[in-house]
This record gives sequence, structure tokens and C-alpha cells, in this order.
Amino acid sequence: MPASGWPEGLRKLGLERPIDLLLHFPLRYEDESAVWPIARVASGQSVQLQVRVRSAKVVFRPRRTLLVEVEDETGRASLRYFYFKQSMADDFTEGREIRVIGEARLSLAGPEFVHPRVRSGWLSPEALATQPMLPVYPTTQGLAQATIRRQVGLALEKHLPEEWLPELSLAALGLKRLPEAIEYLHRAPALVGGVRQSIDAQGPEWNRIRVDELLAQQIALRRARRSRAKDRAPALNDAEGLADQLIKLLPFALTAAQKRSWQELRTDLTQERPAHRLIQGDVGSGKTVIAALAAAHALGSGCQVAVMAPTEILAAQLHSKFSDWMSSLGVEVVFLKGGLGVAERRRRHESVASGACRLVVGTHALIQKDVVFKNLGLAIVDEQHRFGVAQRIALREQQSAGHVAHIVGMSATPIPRSLAMTYLADLDVSVIDERPPGRKPIQTRLVSRTRRDEVLERLVHFLESEGQAYWVCPIIDEKEDAERAYAALSETEAWLRPTLGEKLQVLHGRMPAAEKAQAMARFVAGEARLLLATTVIEVGVDVPAARLMVIEQAERFGLAQLHQLRGRVGRGQGQSSCILMFEEPLSETARERLRALYETDDGFELARRDLAMRGPGELLGVRQSGEPSLRFSDLSRDQRLIEYAVDWAERHLNASGDLRSGANVSPEQVEALLNRWAYGRDRFLASV
Repeated sequence: MPASGWPEGLRKLGLERPIDLLLHFPLRYEDESAVWPIARVASGQSVQLQVRVRSAKVVFRPRRTLLVEVEDETGRASLRYFYFKQSMADDFTEGREIRVIGEARLSLAGPEFVHPRVRSGWLSPEALATQPMLPVYPTTQGLAQATIRRQVGLALEKHLPEEWLPELSLAALGLKRLPEAIEYLHRAPALVGGVRQSIDAQGPEWNRIRVDELLAQQIALRRARRSRAKDRAPALNDAEGLADQLIKLLPFALTAAQKRSWQELRTDLTQERPAHRLIQGDVGSGKTVIAALAAAHALGSGCQVAVMAPTEILAAQLHSKFSDWMSSLGVEVVFLKGGLGVAERRRRHESVASGACRLVVGTHALIQKDVVFKNLGLAIVDEQHRFGVAQRIALREQQSAGHVAHIVGMSATPIPRSLAMTYLADLDVSVIDERPPGRKPIQTRLVSRTRRDEVLERLVHFLESEGQAYWVCPIIDEKEDAERAYAALSETEAWLRPTLGEKLQVLHGRMPAAEKAQAMARFVAGEARLLLATTVIEVGVDVPAARLMVIEQAERFGLAQLHQLRGRVGRGQGQSSCILMFEEPLSETARERLRALYETDDGFELARRDLAMRGPGELLGVRQSGEPSLRFSDLSRDQRLIEYAVDWAERHLNASGDLRSGANVSPEQVEALLNRWAYGRDRFLASV
């Protein structure tokens, strides 16, 4: 830990050690070697001017402000300070020669600089050429750039890490040595032939940092697998043969992909090593039936099973499906959720604790402290990326009967290969890459919101002649603009109701749980023909008769969210359609998302594009943990470096994540690497 004099602002940024400072790289660099004429300054440009002061005055509109007018031979500019002392204002005397460094914004009166840095006196071209490139760091309120630069300088002098990779490896990848790379990124590039170098974002210095980060991640994940392997889970052999009975009772045959995934999972469950498998597949590919088979297998082995879902609607749908399938096996499925009465909640908790309840489906209520299992053998987490890492840990660490449970995750967000190679290196993954027979691709149309009346006309005709439909309004985040968003939902209801009457059913997150259940029941039963809803239906809603989806303001949704919503249709026989209504003008990002949805309904291809646009954190739920994911590596751009890190780990580490004999690095070097990058994150890495 740092000394007591360590600035509090650094702690706020999570910088607790000298090595943290060394890996806290600049956002950009300010070049004080070049001078710009005022006439050539563009808005948003960070520049240095050599100017004379024309005037300085304190004005009081709209607030107390120091306004300084400056000029050079090409034009005039203004400096604006909202926080200043009178002595500072007195320093700007008329005719004084100063240098101004800051970011320009253009106003009607010309370039303006808000709180720029000011240096006294002009410099000759020869003196300018020797000026440094000043690093500008990410900071927080109350922490000055000068403080960060000073602390980084001290760390560079005393705490630079040693290079630990062989020179041959560095040469093969075209990388700089680690200490040189770190120092280069913090300190101004040198002059080469009289020309100042720029820092290449894909150069040998940055790539050396990325390789270090990726190798640390690979080692940490393999050690996480070893850590879990020390636990013991029950070897589930299904002596009652419930899984095979369920397969015979299903009204459909498993696809080849489902059979393959079930065989992989069943093999895991027969081991004493805790299973840690992810079943991933596109929306509607049939992941839930694999979960049901796993549950039947565990029940047939005399163990309890818990199924956790992120929303009450999804949990209710899972409870309904599992109840249908398990009733023929003589198994009662208990639903555990928030909002139960005290007596009923106590009764269900006691049933779980005594072992009388063998299969329980629920929401976050499953991981409350007062929920205790007698003999939990299997925990299934649906849409696992929607839970925070800490929540997944709580379920994994539910110990009963002296063992931990096998863990099976399900995700309808397919994981691109580069993501699986990095974040899921310690996880077994089964892929259901095949649609059930008879499922047709969903036809997707892009329609401007100016044609809303035409969409309604088509919708009415569809409801009268063909089936049911969804109409989704964009409440993305309950915490942001919620009132305005719900007002828009009410406006849409008022617009639709005169045409549809009782055929219209509304569903949103603010409804009481009982009303939500009643609304869904009306729609499932076919009493309501159109479900006007928010994104509360994003996952888990399965109504085969619904074959038309309308999404308003589709440009406000993320790519994965749009694909999930579209996946609510196309779950039965016949052709299904999705209409993405958008408002113009579209940003380039929104245009790219909508184009991707129009071009393909392949979830794996969309996941690849989504990764390139958003990064890995949201796809895996890592951001919810409050812990950082990869800070400097890009899974789309850095594929070559990722492959090197994975290959290195496979060649140099044994199954336990420790160095093999003959490895050309030492255990001490590996520990130093992990300390640099995985400090304090082992518990989270074990459950990502």
C-alpha cells in the first residue's frame, strides 16, 4: 500500500499502488512545440498560441467571469475564466506577451478558450522545438494534472517493471520491451531528424502493454478453473432415468445441436468436479429444453435444482414450461419471487430447506440470505449476462450437504470466438447453432416513423386475418427519462385504443406483479391480439401465435436488444415479420445497427458486429460487477495478440494454471504479472 501522503484523488481513480500509476496512461498529449495562428484555429482543436493581451475585464452576465481579449497578426480570440482570483485578473495587463494552451471552440466573435493554461513570454522557434509533449491524464475533481504527472514521474524512476518475455518473442511480434514501452507512453516522444514523433495507437509500445494484459488474463482465468476444481460437487448419474423419460415425453425431437449440447452437459454432471458450462444459442434455438433435461438428470440423482432468471416475467415463463414438462414426471415446481406474502414466503422457504421442494424457479429472490437448500445439486442461470458477477457468485457459493452445486448458464447472446478465447477461457461452452425444424427466418423491414399510420393499417389487417402481434415502445432505462418514456407509452395506447379496443393489452415495468401476470395471461390465451409493451418482454416471452413485431424508435435500442426483441416472434409455424420504425435523422451508429438487423437474423453474426461496436463488458455482464474488463485490448482489432496469448498459456501452463517445467519464465515473474493486472479481482474472475 502507498504511504500516508498518497493523494486522495488517486485513490478515487482506483490508483492505490505505483504500478497502478504506471498503467494509468495519458488520454492525449499537448504539444507545446508548435504555435498556431489564430486565423487557422478550428473548433475542438487543442493548440498553442503566442498572443498579446488587448484587454481584461470582469463581467457579470450570465455569471461572474474573467474575459480576456488577445490577438496576433492574423486575428483575435478570447479567454474565459469562471473561477479566478483578482490577482489573476490583474496579471493580464494590456500588451503583455503570453502563450495560451487549450482547446478552442468557435463563437460568433471568433475562437474562445475556456480555462486555458497560460505561459509568460514568447519563445523563439529554436526554444519551441525543445518544449515537451505534456501528457493529459484521466482525472477526477480536485486532482490536478500536475499532481498526476509528478506521481507518475516518481513511479517511473523507482518502480518500472522488468521485461519478462524472451527477446525472441518480442522480436517475433514486433514489440518494445515492457519498461521502455511504459516510459515511452508517459513521456514525450523524442525528436527524430527534427520532426516530432506521434504515438501510434497500434505501435510496438501499445501492443506490448496489450500482450501483458492478455497474458495476465489468460493465466488468471486458468487459475480460476483450478480454484473451482478444488470444490466438490455431487456426481449426478440419474439413477431414476428421469432425463431419458423426459426426452420420450417431449412432443418434438431434439435437433442434432441440442443432442450434442445435452451429451456434453450430461458428461459434466457425472463428474465430482463442479460443472461450469454455458449453453449458448440464438433466440428460439431450444436452450430451455436442455436446461430441463439437466434438471431432470439432477432430480433423478436425488438432488435439488434451482433455476434463476433476471426478470419476473421470464421466471414465470420458465416456471410454466418446467411445470408442463415435469408434471408428467411427478415433480412439483415451486415459484420463488419477490412480493410474496410473509406466510407464503415462509412456507416456500421451509419447503426448500427441508428438501420437500425439489425444483425451484425464481428471480433474485433465490439468492437471499434466508433461502437455504438442503441438497442443491444443480443451479441454472438463464440469460446469465443480465446478472452482475456478484449475484452469480452468490448462487455458485450456495453450499448444501457438504458440496457445491454444478452451474449451468444459458445465454441467447452468442459469444464471438475472440470473446470466448479471452473472457471464457475457464468456461466450457456448448453451442446450439441450429434452429428447430420448420422455423423460418424472420422478415425484417425498416420504416420511417412518418409512415406510422400505414403500419397501423397493416397491423389491423394482420390481426384480423392471421395472428397476434407485439408493439414495443423504447423505455431503455427506467432511471433515465422514465416519465417522458411512460408518457410516450400512454400516447401510443391512446392512439391505438380507438382502433383496437379490447384487442389491445398494455404491459410495462411499473405495473404490479399481479397485473403483469394477468396481462400476459390474456395475451397467451389469445384474448388480447396486440401486446403494447416496453422492453419488459425482451426475454422469456414465448407465444407461438405472435408473428408480427413492431418496434418504435428502433434507433434508440442496442443491437443485441433489438435481436432479442425480434426473437419474440418466429417461434411457431408460418412466416413472421419485424418492423423497425425509426426517426430521422439517424446517427451513423444507429444506421449501422439497423442495417445489421436488416441484413441478417443470424445471432452469431450480429454478436460479432455488436462486439466491434460495444466491446465485451455488456455482452458478458462484467460491467455490472464494478470490476474492470480488458482496459487496453480490443477483441476485434487485436486478434493476432489474443491468439499469441492463448497459445502462450496453452504451451506454458499446466491444467492447474501453473508453469510447466521447462517454461522460460519464472514463477516470480508470473506472480508479478498477475499483481500488475489482476490485483483484487480473483474472486470476480472465477465467476465471469
